[in-house]
Amino acid sequence: MKNYFLACSLLVSASAHTIFTQLHVNGVAQGHTKGIRVPTYDGPITDVTSNDVICNGGPNPLRTPLPKDTINVKAGDTLTTEWHHTLDSAGTGDVSDPIDKGHLGPIMVYLAKVDNALTTTVTGLKWFKIYEDGMDASGEWAVTRLYNNKGKVSFKLPSCIQSGQYLLRAELIALHGAANYPGAQLYMECAQINVTGGGSANPATVSFPGAYKGSDPGIKFQLYWPKPTSYTIPGPRPFTC
Repeated sequence: MKNYFLACSLLVSASAHTIFTQLHVNGVAQGHTKGIRVPTYDGPITDVTSNDVICNGGPNPLRTPLPKDTINVKAGDTLTTEWHHTLDSAGTGDVSDPIDKGHLGPIMVYLAKVDNALTTTVTGLKWFKIYEDGMDASGEWAVTRLYNNKGKVSFKLPSCIQSGQYLLRAELIALHGAANYPGAQLYMECAQINVTGGGSANPATVSFPGAYKGSDPGIKFQLYWPKPTSYTIPGPRPFTC
């Protein structure tokens, strides 16, 4: 039985990856890759101590030059991140689009306030989580819901966050190889946004790298056997107003 699940893990580990390719604001698509720091390769980051967990990069070179667009949003808006297997896989009939069905795991969104969303420096930023979705009581994963929704996941921007410019870090973690560390596959990209109509909230923050450890139960996790009945999403809990 264990050999069967090991084989499943090895099979899906060679399968489709994913990229956050588009942001929607209140249901309106902002444009393919507009304002998003997308890489040229759709592979994962597995070292949670690497600077590459901030906004991707390293083994997945970011497209250059970086985007010059900043997406305007209002505090309290509904945002939607749209993911696809590759930058150009949407609508092509790719069965692994937006991601392989076996890449089960959680989805999270963080914000970091910046003076200028076009900054080329992402180290040292302070992040707070605004959304997370993991495994529900029926055993269905956030990635399954994303797959069934054609790569889209929606969440509310907190209405009380301060106005200003931010990097929005959308992240998906695939757990099929996470029984040992490094094995969990982290996929993330950062969007450049400008928030208006905000409040005065001052959320507690974390750093990347640093928010996750290789020993965290949400990073080192046995997906297959015994069948899990719960899952602890890594990082802080989401900020709410």
